[in-house]
Amino acid sequence: MRRGLVHVLAWMLATGAAVTLSWWGVHTVMAGTAYDPPRALPLTAGDAKAQRSEPPTASATSRPAPTRTPTPTPPTRQSSSPPSPSASRTTDGPAAAGGQSGQVKSYDTDGGRVVFDLGKTSASLVSATPGAGWSMQVWKTQAWIRVEFASGADRVSVFCTWHDGPPRVEVGTY
Repeated sequence: MRRGLVHVLAWMLATGAAVTLSWWGVHTVMAGTAYDPPRALPLTAGDAKAQRSEPPTASATSRPAPTRTPTPTPPTRQSSSPPSPSASRTTDGPAAAGGQSGQVKSYDTDGGRVVFDLGKTSASLVSATPGAGWSMQVWKTQAWIRVEFASGADRVSVFCTWHDGPPRVEVGTY
């Protein structure tokens, strides 16, 4: 009986040492290859003013509402074309003058916030910030920009296209 107990104890010590050594080796290798979470794109001074002037919009996220007081903005020129019909939900904030390039508009979604600079014939991504617990991926081409937020099986996509007319933005949840 004593001999069997010694064998079991020796086996447990050897197994524990092997697992510890393996974990330490894998941890050392993997520590240098971990990726940082995505960061938001930087804002310029003009874009930050546009962001501050927007009143808070209703959102299904659990983020607290901003406490700063909105400042009045000068009137902006609106597009004469009606928005395209879409089966998805779109949350437009008020537009703010974005210099000569167009209108800066933000879109708050369950997954995060996306800000576009919408010109007459094209658009550019100003910033994209994922919400807490969400990851983000961005695709860009000559005719569209897509920002997708993901959290588990939940996906929120913000899609800006301008290939066949002025830029339009669609927000979809799937």
